[in-house]
Amino acid sequence: MPRRPRTVPVAIPADAPAATPWFRNLQVSGFTVAVLLLIVAALIVLAPSLRVLVEQQQEIAELERRVAEQQAVVDELQTDIDRWQDPAYIEAQARDRLLYVYPGDITFLVIDDGLTVENDAAQPVSDEIQSTRIDWTRALLSSIVTAGLTDLPADQLVSPEFGGAE
Repeated sequence: MPRRPRTVPVAIPADAPAATPWFRNLQVSGFTVAVLLLIVAALIVLAPSLRVLVEQQQEIAELERRVAEQQAVVDELQTDIDRWQDPAYIEAQARDRLLYVYPGDITFLVIDDGLTVENDAAQPVSDEIQSTRIDWTRALLSSIVTAGLTDLPADQLVSPEFGGAE
């Protein structure tokens, strides 16, 4: 007859939990502790190097941005150089900036005197030709005579056609 294994009843204390936590079943060997210590040591040794690597990557990105900005400036200056190779551009710049003209050309230089023209709402806009109310030739002549014969400063001079001093 086969022998049955003998079972011994075990009593569980009433204050013990029914399930044991998972970490109580872990068996920590010396090899596991050694590997964990090597990982921690590697992190401690490599952390400063990783920090330096991240800082260098940021510095490289900043320098690349500055190089791109400088390249844009160089491209703009190259465009200006190419423009100055064109004789028509040089002629236009000389006429505009230096007021150069060809012999025989007649030029007019308009200087902004700061006067503003106000719209007269009483006069309607029309397609017909309107006559001016002021004789401009007499106003011009009186302005020349007044400017030549007066001792008043320039800011006090007013044409007699338009009224007295301000």
